[in-house]
Amino acid sequence: MAEGTNWWHSTKDYVNGLKLEMRRVTWPNRKQVEGTTAVVIFSVFAFALYFFVVDYFLARGVTGVLKFFSK
Repeated sequence: MAEGTNWWHSTKDYVNGLKLEMRRVTWPNRKQVEGTTAVVIFSVFAFALYFFVVDYFLARGVTGVLKFFSK
């Protein structure tokens, strides 16, 4: 029985500590969220374009090397 109550009390302490920490959090306002979301979306598309270009040229290069040595 002691193990069951120990588990219950430790879980209760954890939840109470979690609630206390969540009250201390400084949440971003709507303008900040929109700004960072726009940066993330732009970054994702920029990286996608970058990797597409790198992949395209590497694939052409490897294909060219394979064709050269397979003759």
